[in-house]
Amino acid sequence: MTSIIGNEAAQATFLASARSGSMPHAWLFAGPAGVGKASFAREAAIRMLVNAADPSVPIDGGAPLPDHPIASQIAAGSHPDFRVLRRLPKDPEKPDQNVARSIPIAQIRALQPMFATRPSHSSRRVVIIDAIDDCERSAANALLKNLEEPPAGTIFVLISHAPGRLLPTIRSRCRLLRFDPVADEAIATILRRALPDASAGEIDALVRAGQGSPGRALAFAGLDLAVLEREMEALAQGGDPTNAIRAKLGTTLGAKSAQPRYEAFLERAPSFIAERARGRSGQRLREALDAYAAARDLSAAATRLSLDANATAFEMGGLIARLADMPARAH
Repeated sequence: MTSIIGNEAAQATFLASARSGSMPHAWLFAGPAGVGKASFAREAAIRMLVNAADPSVPIDGGAPLPDHPIASQIAAGSHPDFRVLRRLPKDPEKPDQNVARSIPIAQIRALQPMFATRPSHSSRRVVIIDAIDDCERSAANALLKNLEEPPAGTIFVLISHAPGRLLPTIRSRCRLLRFDPVADEAIATILRRALPDASAGEIDALVRAGQGSPGRALAFAGLDLAVLEREMEALAQGGDPTNAIRAKLGTTLGAKSAQPRYEAFLERAPSFIAERARGRSGQRLREALDAYAAARDLSAAATRLSLDANATAFEMGGLIARLADMPARAH
C-alpha cells in the first residue's frame, strides 16, 4: 500500500488496476476536500513511474520511495513524464498567497508539446489535474480532446471535490473512484504524527473541526482551536446573556494579527452549529437550522464583503448562542 492514511479500499482499487496492465487512461478521484485524493495521486504516480522504468519495483508493495531517482526528479519538478496542473500564484515569489481563481486554457495547451512525443523514461506518463473543478470552461473543453484521444502511455488523474459540477463529457471519459471522509481515529493518528507537540485537547478539537478531512484539520493547526471550541461550547450551553463571551471573541479575533484565527472561527462556526443540531426535533431543530443557515451566510459574506472582524465575530457568537436552552439573548 502507500503512506496515505484513510480510503485504503480506494487506494487498493487503483493500484490493483495499475498492476493489472489494463489501466484506464483517465481517472476521476472524487470526494470531499482534504481527504488525501491529491496526496495519493502523487504517491501513486511515483510508484507507477518507478515500476514502469524498473519492473522489479512493485507498484503496490513496500514503503514509499523518496530516495529513488525518479521520486527525486518528481520532487524537484524535473521529471519529463510527470505534470501537475493547479491554480498558479499571481506572484511566483509568494506561492502561498494571491493564487489565481482558475486553471486557464493556456495551462492545458502547455501540455501539448509533451503529448506530441512519447514518454521519455518509460512507456508511461502521468498528468494530475488538481483540481479539475478549477478549470475554466475553455480549459475543460481543451482537456476533453486529450481524454477522447489520449496520448500514448498517458494516465490522467483528475481531482474533484464536486464532480456533479463537471461537464458530463468529462465524467463519462473517466473511471470514477470515490474517496470518503476519513474516520476520526485515522485523522487523530495523522495529526499526532504531524503535530507531535500538540496537546490531547488540541488534537481532539482539530479532529472535530476536520469533519472527516485531515487536510482541513491540519489547516487549523497552531490556531489554538481548542480555546475557540471552549468558547463556542460556552455560548451554546449558556447563551451569553451578558455579552461577555461575544465581546471577548470580537476583541481577540478583531485584531489584524488574529486574521488566521478569525478565518478559522468563521469556517468552523457553521459546522459547530450543524453538529449540535443533530438529535434535536421540533422547534429546537428549526431554530438550530435557522442559526446554521445564518452562520453559513455570514461566514461567506464576511470574506466576500470584508466585513468588520470585531462586529462579525460578535454576530457569529450570537448565532451560536441561539443553541442555548436559556432563552435570554442580548443583541
